Amino acid sequence: QVQVVESGGGLVLAGGSLTLSCTASGRPFSPFPMGWFRQAPGEVRAFVGAINWSGSKTYYDESVERRFTIRRDNAKDTVYLQMNSLKPEDSAVYYCATPKAPAWPSDYIPHESHEFDYWGQGTQVTVSS
Repeated sequence: QVQVVESGGGLVLAGGSLTLSCTASGRPFSPFPMGWFRQAPGEVRAFVGAINWSGSKTYYDESVERRFTIRRDNAKDTVYLQMNSLKPEDSAVYYCATPKAPAWPSDYIPHESHEFDYWGQGTQVTVSS
């Protein structure tokens, strides 16, 4: 069974930075794209960004592009979400997710919730002004 676990959330001042980590166990890590989503209270879960299996391509929601960076270390079975210039509106529970099957074409980056099958429990990020 695939288990996805996020870590690294916390409280940060506006303008600050935070890095989230995510591991996926129970199967080989490298063949699968990884994605990040977030959900603020009273809102639907929203796509943040995702990365292809090799780490050569990323795709971000426009709300975080140029502030957030996703990278992965397949040797450590870990994907990271580096968040810079944080704003209060970035406060949310952040979820990491991965699909059941490898992407096809192989460099395709899934970016909608229904394309992901395994989800972590989430980690809270709070940005204070």
